[in-house]
Amino acid sequence: MSENDLRRSELLQTAVKAAKNGGEILRRYFENGVAMRDKSTDGGKTYDLVSDADLESEQAVAAIIRESYPDHELLGEEDLKGGDANAEHLWVIDPLDGTNNFAHHLPHFAVSIAYYESGVPIVGAVYNPIREDLFTAVQGQGAFENGTQVRVSKSSSLNQSMIGCGFYYDRGDMMRATLNAIAECFENEIHGIRRFGTASLDLCQVGCGGFDAFFEYKLSPWDFAAGALFITEAGGKITTATGDALPLETTSVLASNGKIHAAMQDITTRHALPK
Repeated sequence: MSENDLRRSELLQTAVKAAKNGGEILRRYFENGVAMRDKSTDGGKTYDLVSDADLESEQAVAAIIRESYPDHELLGEEDLKGGDANAEHLWVIDPLDGTNNFAHHLPHFAVSIAYYESGVPIVGAVYNPIREDLFTAVQGQGAFENGTQVRVSKSSSLNQSMIGCGFYYDRGDMMRATLNAIAECFENEIHGIRRFGTASLDLCQVGCGGFDAFFEYKLSPWDFAAGALFITEAGGKITTATGDALPLETTSVLASNGKIHAAMQDITTRHALPK
């Protein structure tokens, strides 16, 4: 094993350890119960939820990473929003992706962790602690579900495809844009639409071939940082909804097996809101 491969293996081990530590906290709260709070007092929405589970998971994840890499930057959803997205060494953390699922006791949520070097994704790990599903990827080494390598689907047209989607917290124009894009997908005789509410796991489903494509008009970097690497390492493609290179910032996202990307991009571009 080369020195570079050894280093990346160590980075992945840290990501997996951190994801599982955070996941264990989420599992405990999921089984024992936790009081959910909304973010309306901070200018958010009553359906934008947070809990002690999110915060404690983020602290546990951060502690594991800082123990091994004390000089690295951290960027996360809760108390780590001050991290520099352009840092040479950056960990992007979602301590609980799928908070509303968690709040309603649906066992479909995850811890998502990615490591970036100067804006380039190097390592990613997404972990569902209830199902004990672990999705991992390392740049140039493929994508794996529970240790088994996976690839995107072979569907070559929309009428062969299952499409995943997500809705941001906006209940106005962005919601209607998403619904209009879904309607056009159905007009192209897709097999169906699925909305599971956890973007990191949805992106992994594209990499595993369950979804042929996934789109959402607004996601934060911690929602897609690990999943984006997983998709590309599984042979897929991920861009903004209008086909631009995916930035490490809040943006729209379109992911696919590559073969139907252009057809999906036509739809998601047509219904995207003006910048």
